[in-house]
Amino acid sequence: MNILVVEDDTNIASLVSGQLLTAGFIPHRAGSLSDARDAIQNKLFPLVLIDRRLPDGDGLHLVADARARQPGVRVIMLTALDATAEKIEGLNAGADDYLSKPFEPDELMARIRACLRRPGGENPPPVKCGAMSFDFSTRTALVREEPLLLPGLELTLLETLLRHVRRTTPRRQLMKDVYGAASSTLQSNVLDVLVSRLRRHLLECNAGVAIHPVRGVGYILTEGDR
Repeated sequence: MNILVVEDDTNIASLVSGQLLTAGFIPHRAGSLSDARDAIQNKLFPLVLIDRRLPDGDGLHLVADARARQPGVRVIMLTALDATAEKIEGLNAGADDYLSKPFEPDELMARIRACLRRPGGENPPPVKCGAMSFDFSTRTALVREEPLLLPGLELTLLETLLRHVRRTTPRRQLMKDVYGAASSTLQSNVLDVLVSRLRRHLLECNAGVAIHPVRGVGYILTEGDR
């Protein structure tokens, strides 16, 4: 799925593009309003990320153009202009969401997926790692196109690890996502036992992924078989 990143800062554009690639999207960059309009005219984008401070004007001016050419497009403003009035201005201009810089990459990806899940949006692509893919919209895991059937807690653990694929997920977040409100009453070793069970299932089906502990922090899921 194509996503247009309208951002003139090369470092930020590279960071966002890398996150999009990891999540299975295909990023396209435009560094100005003019370049963005050309891109929207020539290619379909289910979602557009737009900075406001661009070399040739305010990114808000692009929202109406994008909707006119692609009525179903989702728009997220990604900008350093973070005053409440500026956020209201962006949302009133037609943006679906407004995220201020600096931002957490995981929050950006969550907002992208939320935008695409709304009625009329396209489902985000499955995340792929090793021989496995995971569809967040259906919570379905496949290994070489064959369904991977897991108990509920293991499936939730796998989903959380894949939301941060190739990056460390803190233990606290894993405990909260997997066990919910009960996490505060459980011993932390229950997570280690669950990770061991999931690791064994992934190894048995030759999923081509590995779950590694990051001492004192949490766990990380990457390509590999150990």
